[in-house]
Amino acid sequence: MGGARLSTQELDPSQLAQTPVRSDQTQVENLPGVLRGVITLTLETRQAQRMVKGRPGSPDKPSIIGLIGFANLLRAIWHGARTDDPYADWWLLKVHAALDQADQALREQLEAVEFSLTAIEAISVAPGRSVRPVRTLLRFSNPYAYRGAQLVAKYDRLVRTVLTAQHIGVMTRDESERLLAASARQLRHAFLSPMGYRLTGITRSELLQGTAKQAQAQASMGEVPAEILSGELRAPHAPVRSIPASKLAQHVKLQPQPAKADSP
Repeated sequence: MGGARLSTQELDPSQLAQTPVRSDQTQVENLPGVLRGVITLTLETRQAQRMVKGRPGSPDKPSIIGLIGFANLLRAIWHGARTDDPYADWWLLKVHAALDQADQALREQLEAVEFSLTAIEAISVAPGRSVRPVRTLLRFSNPYAYRGAQLVAKYDRLVRTVLTAQHIGVMTRDESERLLAASARQLRHAFLSPMGYRLTGITRSELLQGTAKQAQAQASMGEVPAEILSGELRAPHAPVRSIPASKLAQHVKLQPQPAKADSP
């Protein structure tokens, strides 16, 4: 019979002691390597494609953030959260809430339009599909950037559904334009959620000790809520931090000290 086999061979007991033992390095080399995957975003509308790159600013027009800009802003926050920056943890919670809010709004809008299409008597309607969809390779460093890509995909489906509803007379042009404009604003609002964060290199211990970094960070970003400073509250997809939660617990009852002024 074919297939893999496990074979055994009789050895003389004296030979067992002479069998070389693998080193730790050899054992590590025999372990599976890191995982690598291919993730692509497939879009079928120009409106959704514009949400990927956004629009650069010019003297006449302001810039418009897109998925790529959102992902770039997240890189600093993600790095800060990994190095025990409580402000980064705070901002990740803001990002998470903004993405949830946009996702709920898009889902409700999509469900409403899809229901209007199914309510037509004796007519079955499927949203239009592109004859040449565009595929974009995604290489992000954190799950929140991929969540942003999922929102763009949902927006793409909404655009296809709304344009189909307009085409068959279920929605007027004004209605479809207003709905798509509102959903685009909600998506861009979520992409702007990382704004305001500054990577200062501060850690929880420095914030609690009241160092010069603490004064600088608090002046630019505000005061971190206590449950975030203690390390108890973090975003669901936050990265593993350099200091375990067990060591952070000892700081829960500590209060930040005011920064000391430089002596003349």
